[in-house]
Amino acid sequence: MAQELVMDRNTEDAKNAARVLYLVHALTFVFSLGLLSIIPVMFNYVKRAETVGTLVHSHHTWMIRSFWFYALWMLVGWIIFITLGFILIGIPIAWAIWSLTWVWKAYRLIRGFLDLNANKPMPV
Repeated sequence: MAQELVMDRNTEDAKNAARVLYLVHALTFVFSLGLLSIIPVMFNYVKRAETVGTLVHSHHTWMIRSFWFYALWMLVGWIIFITLGFILIGIPIAWAIWSLTWVWKAYRLIRGFLDLNANKPMPV
């Protein structure tokens, strides 16, 4: 006999809001390299307070942390590019940091979206 997860209307609405935020994060990530991701992050902070005690809360935390670590590593890449770029060693290092950070953020968005649809909380 299969077990079904039954959620109330508020949790289902919160899941739908989180889905939309994952998609908006992905769009801003692809079209602005994450520069406009501050907009969905503000919504994550607002919505996270409404979802305390549900699995959706962990997804908002996951998206918020993903944004801030992505911003940090992009900044590190820029610092290396600016400070070491004049001797040309900083340029490939910066590109490597940016590329790895981009792949890491894409992984976090995809994994979060898939886990939300599978009703799994994120490991935060």
